Amino acid sequence: MKLRSEPLPRAGGAQPAPEAPAENCSRAALFAKAEELLAKRTAGGDPLAPFLKGQLYYEEGLYEEALIQFEKIKDTDFQAMYQLGVMHYDGLGTKEDPERGVEYMKKILYSDSPEARHLKFAAAYNLGRAYYEGCGVKQSTKEAERLWLIAADHGNPKASVKAQSTLGMLYSVSVLKDLKKAFFWHSEACGNGNLESQGALGVMYLHGQGIRRNTKSALECLREAAERGNIYAQGHLVEYYYNRKFYSTAVAVAKRITENDDIDMLAKVTDCLPTYVAKGVAMAAFYLARCLQLGLGVQQDQAAAKKCYSKACILDPGVASDLELAANLGRI
Repeated sequence: MKLRSEPLPRAGGAQPAPEAPAENCSRAALFAKAEELLAKRTAGGDPLAPFLKGQLYYEEGLYEEALIQFEKIKDTDFQAMYQLGVMHYDGLGTKEDPERGVEYMKKILYSDSPEARHLKFAAAYNLGRAYYEGCGVKQSTKEAERLWLIAADHGNPKASVKAQSTLGMLYSVSVLKDLKKAFFWHSEACGNGNLESQGALGVMYLHGQGIRRNTKSALECLREAAERGNIYAQGHLVEYYYNRKFYSTAVAVAKRITENDDIDMLAKVTDCLPTYVAKGVAMAAFYLARCLQLGLGVQQDQAAAKKCYSKACILDPGVASDLELAANLGRI
């Protein structure tokens, strides 16, 4: 799994960086106005202003400026320390330094300060990611599991929902495979609004993984997740429509999915793992190729079919290979 850092959690009384009224203002003008407002707040002694200035730069993608601002206040502001941990681990505005990123996350997780309390679940998730990936620490899936369980906090909606979803993925594919645990954690994360887990639940219901097969529940999860932008769910819907011989519907959905194969952008927009975004697009491309090749729900077009088969192979060779084998065996 290629994981992403947990975004900065907001404290109960935390304020976002200020925004000026948007009427007739360009983005650059809004940014300049926000900088001006923060400068005035800093001059007036507002203790939140230095962090908000760094966060403004961070949210605008001005990572080098954000890094400078956060460095100034990291010893007195745990939120700045958290952002620095993410930036050093992921190489935002500086060279990747996962050891330093891990150091900051550990300081937050084990701090007794009340000001660090709202960051602890997210810090535990990020540390779990480091152990899972073996970056900045010795690789240990068991330690990653332990930290993610802390971060998930028994499904607490105020804890790390990303950790809850990631545990669902961990118990689905790793040496710790346990589909009942995977279903439990995806259920918790889905109940807390996680889009990735909603799609995963649909697939588990559809194939009876960790739970008794239930096509009605599967389609409810898959369709709602698909409407919210989950590409993996959309790919599985294409497969469902194809298998039910709703070829025109399968073609229409697959064409929409395969129009955009910028996996990193889609993953960022939906906050879903790039691996599963790629699997969803690859599935759609393969079934579209199959329909084009055989003239199912669309006019035959061998050249277009070949392009779609190639796209599926490039995006996820494993998915393409499994589907090709199923086609050769007459299963699809």
